[in-house]
Amino acid sequence: MALVEFRDVHKSFQRDSQRIDIFTGLSLSIEQGSFTALMGPSGSGKSTLLNLLAGLDKPTGGTVRVAGAEVSAMSPAQLAAWRSRHVGFVFQQLNLLPVLTAYQNVELPLLLTNLNKAGRAERVKLALGVVALDDRMHHYPRQLSGGQEQRVAIARAIVADPTLILLDEPTGQLDAKSSADVLALLQRLNTEFGKTIVIVTHDAHAAERAKTVLHLEKGTLVEAGTTTGATAGATA
Repeated sequence: MALVEFRDVHKSFQRDSQRIDIFTGLSLSIEQGSFTALMGPSGSGKSTLLNLLAGLDKPTGGTVRVAGAEVSAMSPAQLAAWRSRHVGFVFQQLNLLPVLTAYQNVELPLLLTNLNKAGRAERVKLALGVVALDDRMHHYPRQLSGGQEQRVAIARAIVADPTLILLDEPTGQLDAKSSADVLALLQRLNTEFGKTIVIVTHDAHAAERAKTVLHLEKGTLVEAGTTTGATAGATA
C-alpha cells in the first residue's frame, strides 16, 4: 500500500525577478514499511522533496498525499496537527536545544499531545531505550558524542510513534563507527518496528542499508535502484 504519493508535483522558488524550477511534474510513490534512500548531487531537490513530504513546504502545483491525507491542501494549523501525529523529522543540524537534557529534548514533541507527565515519561524512556541511550537521559547535548546526539534526535523523532520518519543526511557529520551504529538503528526501526523511513544521503554506505534507492538529478528521478527487495516505486 502506498503511504506517500506525489502526483505531477511542481515546485519553484522566486529569487529576485528569476523563477527557479526545482520540480516540473514529479510523480512517485513510497510503500508503507519501506526504507528509501534519496540520493543525488547538491541542488537536485532532495531536501525540498523531504520538506514537501513533511508538510514543511508546499508544492507550486500537483498533489502530495501522505497516509491518506492531502498534505498539499492543508492549512498551517491543520499541517501542524497532522505533522505531530504522522511525521518524525531528523534535521541535518539536529536542532537539539543545548539548555535541555536528552530526556527533555525527546519529550518536546509530546508537550503538544494530551499525554500527562507519567504518560510522557513512559514514552521518552521507551524511545531512549530503543536508541540505547537510557543511561544518558540526563546528559546535555554538550556532554554527548556526535553519534549520541544523532541518536537523541532519532529518539525525539520516534517518541510520538509517527507514521513516517524522515532524516536529512543522518550520517553526514559522523565518524565511521557512529555512522554504522546510526544506520543499524534505522534498519532496526524499519525491520523490527515496521517504520517507514526516508533518508536523504550522499553516503553510499547509508544507501546500502535502504531497501530502495531513488536518484534525483535536477529535479527528475533518473533511476530507481533496489538493494534488498524494493518496496518503493517512482516515475518522473
